[in-house]
Amino acid sequence: MDLEIGQKVSLIIGKESSLGFTVLIEESVEGLVYKNEIFSDLDEGTKTIGYIKNIREDQKIDVSLRPLGYLNTIEDDKSKILHQLKQHNGILMLSDKSSPDSIKFHLQMSKKAFKRALGALYKEKKVVLYKDKIEVN
Repeated sequence: MDLEIGQKVSLIIGKESSLGFTVLIEESVEGLVYKNEIFSDLDEGTKTIGYIKNIREDQKIDVSLRPLGYLNTIEDDKSKILHQLKQHNGILMLSDKSSPDSIKFHLQMSKKAFKRALGALYKEKKVVLYKDKIEVN
């Protein structure tokens, strides 16, 4: 099967391992989604969309559940933060100092993605940052 890095593919979630979840790519090739890149619950047998992250020399395939690259993810992440702000009367008790677990729990994203999106929202003057919270501007 000809797969390219960044390619959007259909996935079927497989068994969980110590590294993450095996996935069946396009119903024919096995790949792996690493645990540290999973921000929502996955159930065996679930069909979803993924993206080819890496094809290693040993022909094993690493898969991401999010599109690769800054431009493909930043808008979704910013929207997620703004949506949560709206749901909580314009205030989120998170900051760039919040723990990765807290960010994952509240926003289902990594701390890195959160900080990147938060920085973009701050530059756009859509949020005000405080030591322990974020407010809509």
